[in-house]
Amino acid sequence: MARYQSEFTQFLNELKTEQPDIEAGQQAGRALLWDQVPLTTEDQRRAKVAKLKQRAYVYSND
Repeated sequence: MARYQSEFTQFLNELKTEQPDIEAGQQAGRALLWDQVPLTTEDQRRAKVAKLKQRAYVYSND
C-alpha cells in the first residue's frame, strides 16, 4: 500500500537525490552558528564587567 506524500515532501526528496551534499552543508552552517563551546566562568565574568549600562529611555536627547 502506497503512503501519501505531499508535494513538498516529494520536492525535498527530489532535491536530496539531485544534491546529496545539501544536508552536510546545513549541518556545517548549524555548527557555525549554534554548536559552540560554552563560555568559561572567567569569560562570563569578563563579559559581564565589560557590558555598558543602557539608559532607561534610550531615545531621550538628555
